[in-house]
Amino acid sequence: MNYSLNDVEARVLGALVEKEITTPEYYPLSLNALMNACNQKSNREPVMTLDEDAVRSAIRSLNDLGLSRFASSADSRVGKYEHRLNETFNFHRHEIAILCVLMLRGPQTPGELRTRTERMYAFEDLESVHNALNLLAKREPPLVQVLPRQPGLLTAWPRCKRKLKRYAPRLPICSSSLRRSANSLTRNGLQKLRPSSDCRRIVLPRMRYRPR
Repeated sequence: MNYSLNDVEARVLGALVEKEITTPEYYPLSLNALMNACNQKSNREPVMTLDEDAVRSAIRSLNDLGLSRFASSADSRVGKYEHRLNETFNFHRHEIAILCVLMLRGPQTPGELRTRTERMYAFEDLESVHNALNLLAKREPPLVQVLPRQPGLLTAWPRCKRKLKRYAPRLPICSSSLRRSANSLTRNGLQKLRPSSDCRRIVLPRMRYRPR
């Protein structure tokens, strides 16, 4: 099955995944809690200001794709929602942690992924991050891709000046934003991604991967 997600749907899905892992006592999420999770200012790139209608519309689309569902119990007075990403793809914990960060924060280097997945999964070292990325890349079809190497971005490894590789899922990244992330540079590195009005929907999971 092909999945097509826009930036709002990807943010909603990523927020559901994150909250299930980091705050399971408050999961599943009500519509208001989900909206707040999508709009929080920390661990989000770009920061969004979605209203209830936008979140509700995204949830309907995710429900239609089988990626989320209504999850209220009989004794609950408030409608709540949960994701079905594990059921759909049968992810391991380290795989879903990486995809969650990529959905919420856009393209990342392996070092950034190791740091930013700490609350969801503790990678022992960079090699274990690379191994998880390789698993995602070798899925059929692949679920992550390597962006072109960027001039001026160097690793912090001692006695080594290798350009960093940045990984991204095709799932949450609009094609125009992805292109900017790969091509827009400043003296201090990549410019931050910004929302694009010409964001185009993209088909998933038809993804490309450029080997190391």
